[in-house]
Amino acid sequence: MRTVRRILAGLIVVVLVLAIAAGGLGLYTVRRAFPQTQGSLALKGLQAPVEVLRDKQGIPHIYSANEHDLFMAQGFVHAQDRFYQMDFWRHETAGRLAELYGSSVVGTDKFLRTLGWHRIAELEYQADDPATKALLEAYAAGVNAYLDTHSAADLSLEYSVLALNGVSGYQPEPWTPADTLAWGKAMAWDLGGNLDGEIERAILMKAIGPEKTQEYLPLYPSDHPIIIPDPAVGSQRRDKLKQQVAAVDELLGPRFDGIGSNNWVIAGSHTTTGLPLLANDPHLSIQMPSIWYEVGLHCQPVSAACGYDVTGYSFAGVPGVVIGHNARIAWGFTNVGPDVQDLYIEKINPANPNQYEVNGQWVDMTVVEDPIKVKGGGSEPLTIRTTRHGPIVTDVYGLEDLAQQAGLDPANQYALALRWTALEQNNLFGAVFQIDKAQNWDEFRTALHDFAAPSQNAIYADVDGNIGYQTPGNIPIRKQGDGLAPAPGWTDDYEWTGYIPFDELPYAYNPPQGYIATANNAVVGPDYPYMISLDWDAGYRAERIVAMIQSEAKLSIESIQKIQGDDLNLGASEVLPSLLALSFDDQKLSAAENQLRGWDG
Repeated sequence: MRTVRRILAGLIVVVLVLAIAAGGLGLYTVRRAFPQTQGSLALKGLQAPVEVLRDKQGIPHIYSANEHDLFMAQGFVHAQDRFYQMDFWRHETAGRLAELYGSSVVGTDKFLRTLGWHRIAELEYQADDPATKALLEAYAAGVNAYLDTHSAADLSLEYSVLALNGVSGYQPEPWTPADTLAWGKAMAWDLGGNLDGEIERAILMKAIGPEKTQEYLPLYPSDHPIIIPDPAVGSQRRDKLKQQVAAVDELLGPRFDGIGSNNWVIAGSHTTTGLPLLANDPHLSIQMPSIWYEVGLHCQPVSAACGYDVTGYSFAGVPGVVIGHNARIAWGFTNVGPDVQDLYIEKINPANPNQYEVNGQWVDMTVVEDPIKVKGGGSEPLTIRTTRHGPIVTDVYGLEDLAQQAGLDPANQYALALRWTALEQNNLFGAVFQIDKAQNWDEFRTALHDFAAPSQNAIYADVDGNIGYQTPGNIPIRKQGDGLAPAPGWTDDYEWTGYIPFDELPYAYNPPQGYIATANNAVVGPDYPYMISLDWDAGYRAERIVAMIQSEAKLSIESIQKIQGDDLNLGASEVLPSLLALSFDDQKLSAAENQLRGWDG
């Protein structure tokens, strides 16, 4: 018995030792990637000392004597805290997820690579002005300074998990400015477009007719709030593609449908402080970690050579502050949701699939072979065909029944090409840098000239008591048509003729009502000379916000908190009496429920 007890005791000791060792190894594996938040570091490439102070919430505030070092330090700090998130996002925007996660995401890679977010970002970087390039490069240098001193396992716990899943020996590539710029395309995708809505309308109009389609997808209610009722303009004038759109949405989070963002700014004449109050509630899709990263960027001293003293929310992988305030102004964004995507139906040459019809002539597409690497060493072929309107999206997830569903002549061959403002070069992050330094309304509006996509409801307040609103963005003017359904692409009849001039986009400055509120509702009414969208949010949230603002003579910080926490659904209030008035046959209702549970459409 003594021998048995000794053996059992020995086994227990061995198990305990192994458990402690395993726990220690697990703790080490988790903690080895934690950022250094105290002490000193020698960072190659800095031009002068930089100080990073983290407050009690862990939010870093970066103090620097020059802009290069300020943004280099921001890149370093972002990489310390969020590099796996940054690396995932850049694989996503480049259509390279299969390299890390295998064949299950090849279809998504094909779709994203066909859209070409990263290719456009590379062109944007080459065309950027020297000042914007310098800040993007400084930021990338900071990220790479962190990568150069850490193995993948030291960068983030997720890389250790990837190694267990067959991704061995992985070391992230150096960060590039194009990796940053491509994230702007992801945000534009997340916040706008009506690609899937156009397909839905085309199918519905063929199936049930235009009148019933309008009932099923109604336009904006005429009695709901308009953000700028009298815009201050300068003149008086369902299928495989949808499945792939849904797959991209699953990675980025759901697109703007059903998310909803709100902001409002109230003049000092209506506040208890006597100064403006600005509130912003962006409601981007939920991610873990958060899509936002709070940070402070402070030049010491603030000067013409180093003009940043700004605090607010950034994206990991992106320099600057997107939403926040500096010493003089504060600003916020919600989504406008303009119609900036058009699907064009292209007629394909039956004798040559790489040609399409333009005004009665066969024209060559741009054709690129771009094979996709897959974890484990394999690859998948990908042919990207592009027309004058943009990439052929039905090559990667086709609508074989498009002709029949949309009522087209089945004797012809068709494909869908996507034209989208975000697939054209812009200087979005140059605009962000200028907003961060803006000192007044004029400088803020000037910065927004380059805020091409995604178009946002930009609200403004300053320490002098002024409030304002501006719609920025490239919003197309169509030769004809309303953009609600795919348009014929084989003639010039439905082409874009340009963009709404910036000075004729809606804006307001110190409006007489003393407040501006936005909630993805209609920006303008039917008298506005251009079409921004016909697919606004229904306006119930905006109606509720306006009602709560108007319910108090003077609003306080607590009033703002009350509005942000309010959960009254005016849409539900409108339909609830009708629902309660209905009577149901329990047997029929149960049968209907069972049918819905079995429906996979």
